[in-house]
Amino acid sequence: MLAVMLALYLAALSVAARRPDLELDDPNAREVRLPKVKDVAPTGYHFLRPILVLVWFLMVERRSPAKSAFYATASMLGVILTQRPLKALMRGDTGVGAAFRAGFDDMIDGLIAGARNMIGIAVATGAAGIIVATVTRTPIGTELAALVELLSFGNLFLMLLLVGVFSLILGMGLPTTANYIVVSSLMAGVVVSLGAQEGLIVPLIAAHLFVFYFGIMADVTPPVGLASFAAAAVSGGDPIRTGFTAFFYSMRTVALPFLFVYNPALILYGVDLGTVAGLVEAVVVFVTATIAMLLFAAGTQGYFLARSRPYESAALLLVAFTLFVPNFWLDRVQPPYADVAPTTFEETLEAAEPGDRLRLVVGGPDFDTGRMIQTTLSFEVGDEPPAERLGATGLLLMPEDDRMLLDEPMFGSRFERSLGNFDFYADTPVELVSLQRPADRMPQELFYIPALALLALVVALQRRRQTEPAF
Repeated sequence: MLAVMLALYLAALSVAARRPDLELDDPNAREVRLPKVKDVAPTGYHFLRPILVLVWFLMVERRSPAKSAFYATASMLGVILTQRPLKALMRGDTGVGAAFRAGFDDMIDGLIAGARNMIGIAVATGAAGIIVATVTRTPIGTELAALVELLSFGNLFLMLLLVGVFSLILGMGLPTTANYIVVSSLMAGVVVSLGAQEGLIVPLIAAHLFVFYFGIMADVTPPVGLASFAAAAVSGGDPIRTGFTAFFYSMRTVALPFLFVYNPALILYGVDLGTVAGLVEAVVVFVTATIAMLLFAAGTQGYFLARSRPYESAALLLVAFTLFVPNFWLDRVQPPYADVAPTTFEETLEAAEPGDRLRLVVGGPDFDTGRMIQTTLSFEVGDEPPAERLGATGLLLMPEDDRMLLDEPMFGSRFERSLGNFDFYADTPVELVSLQRPADRMPQELFYIPALALLALVVALQRRRQTEPAF
């Protein structure tokens, strides 16, 4: 991997060395012209290296975010130090030493600028830390989850809608960094916990993207849409009208965060990019999601090959939804999981293949209120020997007749935090209510066939009314 990255870096530098370095624009010039992408992009392809390093360590090596950011930052420092002398060598210049000193000066200036820019982020993070501490040390997080659960009446979609509204309110007037810290600390856990109670396993990254999307929407939502006010100051328009226009445009894409929750494959969750099959799956996801986004835009804008009629717009939205979430229709035809007797949990775990995913529905008294609650856990069977898999989960089973009771999980185990809301010392025991294993189902991609057939019908209808080329 290091050799590949180095080869790509040198190839990008060779492309940049064939072109003159970019000059800074004169802010006092009477006329400033925007440069063309084809002239600017080739001079900076090598700056993509830190991004590639970050993505590689996050998604392929599966390192922690902190370690991945460290490697990406080190890669960026290497680019700053070496780009000037390497380009000088490739151009045949003699001032390689001066170029190296200039690169070193660039690094010092960058460190100083980075430290200055971090002052505002540090203040925002420190202020947000007060909110985080308030949430973790007081029951406000639990109460907020209970409020959302009460208002949603147990409906999962309504719960997500309420979380989106709350995230939008919490994000008003906050800069991006503080916005993310606040909404993620307050609302991301609500999405995960309430989703688990309703039987939907929401990956943590999907929950964070969901609440962050609505938090960012606060920038264009009147009456506190700071981005809308800034845009109105530039254009000279009315701030409130600008805010409402921006808000309505943003509403056209409000379905995207819901799709992250219902189909985490769209954010490549669970896709192993280190294998050929994983790369093929990623390409398929990218292509289908791109087509679905274009069809979604066409359906909401009311124009595809020609001006769409209402039923054609509805058909385009239906096709886009099917391409985005084909498992929605598959779940209506075939259930995703098959129920297994909870008392056979140990035998089912030992008989499962490595990589299989099991779901556990656990019920028992809540530690704070004492009322009966349920949560759904999902875990992937590891490659441990079958006899050691139960110990790896950290679950302590207590079979009793035809029931499977649970004791408090082992300290530091994978389920210690997930089951932390249960009172294992109450009179009513915590119980494994249901055990589910993946069911044998047909491929979800089969639903692309009727969706593409419906799309072909819309194309045939609109081609008759098309008066000019679509592209």
